[in-house]
Amino acid sequence: MNSTISKTTEKTTPKLGITVGDPAGVGPELCGKIAALDELWEFCSPVFLGDPAALKAHHQSIPDSVALLPLSEAKTLTDLPLGPLFVDFQSAGIDGLAIGTASDVGGAASFRYIDTAIEWARAGKIDGIVTGPINKLALHKAGHKYPGHTEILAEKTSTDDFCMMQYSEELTCTFVTTHVGYAEVPGLLNFDRILKVIQLSVDALRSVGVMNPKLVACGLNPHAGEEGLFGNREEERIIIPALDAARAQGIDIEGPFPPDTCFIPSRRQTTDCFICMYHDQGHIPLKALVFDRAVNVTLGLPIVRTSVDHGTAYDIVGKNIADPSSLIEAIKLAAKLARNRAANKLG
Repeated sequence: MNSTISKTTEKTTPKLGITVGDPAGVGPELCGKIAALDELWEFCSPVFLGDPAALKAHHQSIPDSVALLPLSEAKTLTDLPLGPLFVDFQSAGIDGLAIGTASDVGGAASFRYIDTAIEWARAGKIDGIVTGPINKLALHKAGHKYPGHTEILAEKTSTDDFCMMQYSEELTCTFVTTHVGYAEVPGLLNFDRILKVIQLSVDALRSVGVMNPKLVACGLNPHAGEEGLFGNREEERIIIPALDAARAQGIDIEGPFPPDTCFIPSRRQTTDCFICMYHDQGHIPLKALVFDRAVNVTLGLPIVRTSVDHGTAYDIVGKNIADPSSLIEAIKLAAKLARNRAANKLG
């Protein structure tokens, strides 16, 4: 698939809210590293949402080319100035935050960043959101009982039909279920949900220029159930009828294939997206093959949202070795999606 990003003029440059994520994780380091990459800002106008004090704790600084704006002042503006811009939340407790560990302070700050970004995206102050990594334990310590970003975004935008896509040139997957235990997965699979994920996947691929996408669905059970030998005939009862319905709508989809052979090289070369039944079914091959290049996209939202495809990486915090590649790809993809969405509205 081709996701080449062309340079934009000021008139068409999308404003992207880039949240720092958990200030105790690698997010501040990544934002500090990319803030100095002038070539990125040919594609978008960045608005960082976070705390400069967190960057300082990670031995990062805000370049002189990035304007600093207090959150209190940014809230009063109907239209944010063109970036690069860093909105300072002046969060309580950040100055003394212990990096590399989950805390209520870090969870509260990371939630404020994303909550504000969603509010601004819905109001049109920014054209899309790129999220840095958050920590679920930190969120819970701060009283925000969400499994992750996706569920926050869905609730705050009143979205019922949504799913996660992990996108890259080499391998793209979407997920019927995500952050649930394995024992819950079979009970969450149903005809409507699988068909909706397929439809969302097709719409997303077309939005990045893949007009006739080819999809492949994984089975749930070993050997895709082997005609009822394994599992409770989820393939025959649920997955196959959903694929048949998708084909009746003109969607090019094959499967369900055994999960252990679904991602073989020859199939990856001819497949635009794999429909996965649960989280690790797709994340394991993604992390093994395209860890630094995959981008997390939430499909079905009324706003653009992309994210890095990794966590807070507490184990490497403070070592200055975090790789910004996934964040860079997330910014480029968000810029493309935001411009395409704007063009479709104008059209």
